[in-house]
Amino acid sequence: MLRTRKETPRASKKEIFGWAMFDFANQSYTLLIITVIFPVLFTTVIVGDAQDDYRLGNLLWSVALAVSYFIVVLSGPVFGAIMDFSAMKKRFLFYSYALTVVSTALLYFVEPGLVVLGVILIIISNFAYAIGENFIAAFLPSLGPPADMGKISGFGWALGYVGGLFSAGFVILYLGEPTGDNFDTIRWVGPWAALFFLVAAIPTFAWVREPGLRQELPAGETFVSMGFKRLGETLRELPRFRDLGIFLISVFFAMAAIYIVVSFAFIYGDQVVQWDESVRVLMFVVVQVTAAAGAFLFGVIQDRIGARLTYNLTLGLWFLGVLGIWAVTDITVWLNSQLGTSFEDQYVFLWIGVVAGLSLGSSQSASRAMVGLFSPEQKAAEFFGFWGLSNKVAGVFGIIGLGLLQAEFGLQQSVLFCAFLFLVAIVICLFVNQERGEMAADDYHEQNYIG
Repeated sequence: MLRTRKETPRASKKEIFGWAMFDFANQSYTLLIITVIFPVLFTTVIVGDAQDDYRLGNLLWSVALAVSYFIVVLSGPVFGAIMDFSAMKKRFLFYSYALTVVSTALLYFVEPGLVVLGVILIIISNFAYAIGENFIAAFLPSLGPPADMGKISGFGWALGYVGGLFSAGFVILYLGEPTGDNFDTIRWVGPWAALFFLVAAIPTFAWVREPGLRQELPAGETFVSMGFKRLGETLRELPRFRDLGIFLISVFFAMAAIYIVVSFAFIYGDQVVQWDESVRVLMFVVVQVTAAAGAFLFGVIQDRIGARLTYNLTLGLWFLGVLGIWAVTDITVWLNSQLGTSFEDQYVFLWIGVVAGLSLGSSQSASRAMVGLFSPEQKAAEFFGFWGLSNKVAGVFGIIGLGLLQAEFGLQQSVLFCAFLFLVAIVICLFVNQERGEMAADDYHEQNYIG
């Protein structure tokens, strides 16, 4: 019998929790390896060009991330089409998980001067992590009806930031600072992130069901050839999913900016704000807590006021936060003159981190839920492959753009590029019609899917 998307049953609490635990687990990678610890270690110790304001290290870090995202761009939609046809989402997810764990553990062997090895391992591990984001997101439409999409996505993203607090707690207490003097201890950050991911993701593979049924391969076809064929069919059908297409353009600009912030925020704190170690640790805690709260609260709000409005509200917060990051010194001077205080830049920067934290998880969760709303269940992996393509092309564009700009103008002035990207994303999203986009997914489902 035909089943509409609104009749999709809500998955059990155990299955939803198991799905969300992958967000909990993989946060150890994105936080410790891409955001807080390893980028500082790579730029200031492994490359260590202090005489040139670490510009070479920053550029090489940008290149490594951009290359890894470009590989995701090339492979994501095809993998998605294969998974939808073959009903092997869990298998693909497991492969990406295993590759992330192994390559992250090997970062232990990257010593000062072994720049090439560091770049190669970051490319491999970040590719595996990033493609895994696509794979886990493809399960979202099967976990409940569209009316629950925001809450489920927000819960997963919020749990992810809780995972970040847990995974980083060990680093803060036992591994210390990402400095040359502490290198023999802090080099264990790779194995620790890998171990945390390895263990914490076990509930995902134990409790999450494989959605859909495997289809029989026609004579002479392989899963790869069918993947390309399904991808071609989807490309021909894109006009009927025009709101998804417009939204993915908005996602491109928003994620370009978010990837810049995620990849360079703590580098900015070290190189521009020149914060103390205690403030760096406090910033990490503040961002994780506010990001978890923002993802959960905006997930609930989204199901009440709509995904598009929620998404644009979070981008508006981002725009204000980035302007604050750029102008942190001027804001500090103004506050001190108006209030007769003696605040330091680093503490004002910490308060700006609250705004960035509230925006961080909520904007990405809203984006993931929006794609879920626009995706027929039987094309979920494929459409999330396009979401991943938009994200990762954005990563290449944003990170390389920032890397080149900071090499020419310095890191502080280049941050304005982020504010511009968020503004463009908001304007483009105004042309998305959420109701029309959901109807396109419903109509496709009703005509083509037997539940």
